[in-house]
Amino acid sequence: MPRITGVTTKQAGPLLRTVYWFARRRYGAVPEPVTVVAHHRKLLIANGRHELAVERASQALPANVRELAVYRVAQQLACSWCVDFGTMLQRHGGLDIDRLKEIDNYAESDAYSAGERLAIAYADAMTTNPVSVTDKQVAELKDAFGEKGVIELTYQVGLENMRARMNSAMGITDQGFTSGDACRIPTP
Repeated sequence: MPRITGVTTKQAGPLLRTVYWFARRRYGAVPEPVTVVAHHRKLLIANGRHELAVERASQALPANVRELAVYRVAQQLACSWCVDFGTMLQRHGGLDIDRLKEIDNYAESDAYSAGERLAIAYADAMTTNPVSVTDKQVAELKDAFGEKGVIELTYQVGLENMRARMNSAMGITDQGFTSGDACRIPTP
């Protein structure tokens, strides 16, 4: 149960009902973080615009690299909601979610490519406190994905750090988008 109860559909005005309809249509359910942020209309709108803009702009990296790095942040910060939702997004994106079981052993696992290993290690380095990113890491990522790829990866990992920390602070936990290896929410 979140520390601030989300706004229900019954309590929602016309704009919020539209947001909820869009979310249900896209994800099969309204994400609980949306219902909590709905208490602050201007931040809800700003967040929605930002998330859509970031999604549209993120074209430099292969989806598997981006999603694995984002997932790793969620896992490292123990945001069960983000892990749950991220697994669903990967499944719906046609990515192999079975290999997520091996992410703690990514450096040695054959389930991950060299580029994926670099991105996961970078996500780890960006998520530590203090941040432990090295010049060598950035140079290797630049060789693998180019400057735009490094910027996109950095932005996505930073954004997931914010999401995971907000959800954890608000007490938002997994919502049931996944159950074990199988997604309970059908592909929209």
